[in-house]
Amino acid sequence: MIALSNKFTERRSSKKQNHSLRMIMGAEGFGTKSAISKTYANMGLEQYDRGDKGNPKILSILASVLERTVQKNEKAMKGSKERGVVTVFHGTRAPVLTVRQYIERIFKYSNFSPSCFVVAYVYLEKFLNLTDCLLTSLNVHRLLITSIVLAVKFVDDDCYNNAYYAKVGGITTAELNKLEMKFLKALDFRLHVSVESFDKYCLKLEKESNSKLQIDRPIRIFAWGKGMINKDIVSNCSPTVGGYTCRAF
Repeated sequence: MIALSNKFTERRSSKKQNHSLRMIMGAEGFGTKSAISKTYANMGLEQYDRGDKGNPKILSILASVLERTVQKNEKAMKGSKERGVVTVFHGTRAPVLTVRQYIERIFKYSNFSPSCFVVAYVYLEKFLNLTDCLLTSLNVHRLLITSIVLAVKFVDDDCYNNAYYAKVGGITTAELNKLEMKFLKALDFRLHVSVESFDKYCLKLEKESNSKLQIDRPIRIFAWGKGMINKDIVSNCSPTVGGYTCRAF
């Protein structure tokens, strides 16, 4: 696992605050005391049992919001000379997996709480605002895996190492380490998310997911270029994900 800066010790100092956030993920009683407990329930953030049928709704909600954002940005860029800031998160080739398929894959092979997706979205928005980077089909996959990994590490008590998450995300461990550090530096290592902020983003995601805006085409995750795929991709995972093999992206 990547060695982080001393600033990352913020996690330890925020332990009590993180505990209150972890309660959102299913601790008995917390959801019923929250003003938006219904939203938590609708998104599948309360006491999610992996034995339940289907994925928690937050996965499809987040995928829908991100796809709309990508479509909006790429449509605006078509008629403009402005191409946005190019970062290490950008790829160069056409997409293969949809955003939803990628998110579902990450959830399927990673043992973490559904609410980590909300925290990851908070991180992602902060990163985009601080860097003036536009979310497109060429960078959404790397930004997703990086923000989700950081959310899991900061919020959950248990997590896998970067080598495992890199395999799940279809990239090398070295690349994930590099992306993680770039992301952390952009956020100045400030990863704490208050319960109030968490609630605000839950409501925002819920509102945006209820929008009647239609998506013209599915936004797909960019296809890995030559030399970018991890050859040892998730040896312990199921061989197929949504019709794709583990090595397909």
